[in-house]
Amino acid sequence: MKFCVVGAGAWGTAFALHLARGARTVALVPRRPEQAAAISQSRENREYLPGIMLPQEVLVTADLADGLCGADVVLLACPAQTLRQTASNIRAALGGGPGPRLIVSLAKGLELGSHLRASQVVSEAFPGPMVGALSGPTNAAEVARGLPAAMVLAARGDDAVTTDVQSAISGPTLRVYTTHDLAGVEFGGCLKNVYAIAAGCCEGLGLGDNAKAALMTRAVAEMVKVGGALGARPETFYGLSGFGDLVATCHGPWSRNREFGQRIGEGRAIPELLAGRRTVVEGYETTRSFAGLCAEKGIEAPILVETNAILFKGSRPKAAISALMMRELKRETVSAFVQA
Repeated sequence: MKFCVVGAGAWGTAFALHLARGARTVALVPRRPEQAAAISQSRENREYLPGIMLPQEVLVTADLADGLCGADVVLLACPAQTLRQTASNIRAALGGGPGPRLIVSLAKGLELGSHLRASQVVSEAFPGPMVGALSGPTNAAEVARGLPAAMVLAARGDDAVTTDVQSAISGPTLRVYTTHDLAGVEFGGCLKNVYAIAAGCCEGLGLGDNAKAALMTRAVAEMVKVGGALGARPETFYGLSGFGDLVATCHGPWSRNREFGQRIGEGRAIPELLAGRRTVVEGYETTRSFAGLCAEKGIEAPILVETNAILFKGSRPKAAISALMMRELKRETVSAFVQA
C-alpha cells in the first residue's frame, strides 16, 4: 500500500516517518518547493521537526502529481482553512487518472463561514474517493521517535478499505482503532483545541489544578452535548479522539493551543501572539466557527462561548472564569454508554 502525505509540518513529517518505519511506501509533499528541497537534501525538517532524521526511503517532492502517482491513501496534513484548496490541487494533479482508495484528513478544525468538517470540505472539493479522518492524542515528536500511541480512523463506506488502511498504519508503536462515527471523531478533534485554549488561560491566571480539572471535566460534558446535537454519537467523545486528545492537548507542554491560552491568561495581546507564527493554532479560528455554528443551531455551550468572548470580543480571562462560576446552579448528570 502506497501513501502520500500532503503537508510537511511536524505532524505530516512525523507520520511519513512512522509509515516508513513500518516499511510502507510513502511520499511526503511539502507545500513550498524550497522546503521540499531542504528536507530532501538534509533528510531533516529543521523548521518543524528538528533533530529527527527521515530515512532515504521517504520520497520528498514538491511535485504533487509525482507524490500522488500510484498512491492508495492520501493523508492531508494541512490546516483546516487550507483544506479546500489542497483538495482542489489534488484533483487537478490527478487529472483524469485513478484516484486513491481513501483520502484521510489529519486536520482538526471547522472551515470558517461554512462550518463544515474537514471530511465534508474534502468531499465537496473532490467528490470521488472515500474520505475519512484520523485523530487521537498524538504529539508529532513522540510519534516520530517511535513512542507508543493510539488513534482512531473514522470513515463511512467500504469497510474493507478502512480495515486495510488500519492494518497498514498500525504497528508496534501506533495502534489504530476504527469507527463509522466520522462526525464524532472530527468534532472531538476540533473541540479539544478550543478547550485547550481555555485550560491554558487557567494556567496563565495561576488558578491551580482544581480549576483545570473542573474545566476539563465540564469540557467533556460540553463536547458530548454539542457533538450529540450536531449528529455525532455521544460515546465517541469518551474515546481517543475526544477525552484522550483533550487530556493530551490540555496538559502537553508541546501543545500550541494550551500554550496560546496560557500566554493570553498571562496578559499577552492576541495579535502579538499570532503575528509571525510558523505553526497554526487551530483552536483559534475553530472557536469562532464553532461559536457561530452553536448560535445558529441554538446549542448551549458556555465554555465555548466564553472562550470565543476572550478571543474575539475583548473579554478578559478573569471575567470569563467569573461568568462560568456564577452560572445558574445545576444537578450533575453523566451520560452512560455501553462499549462493545
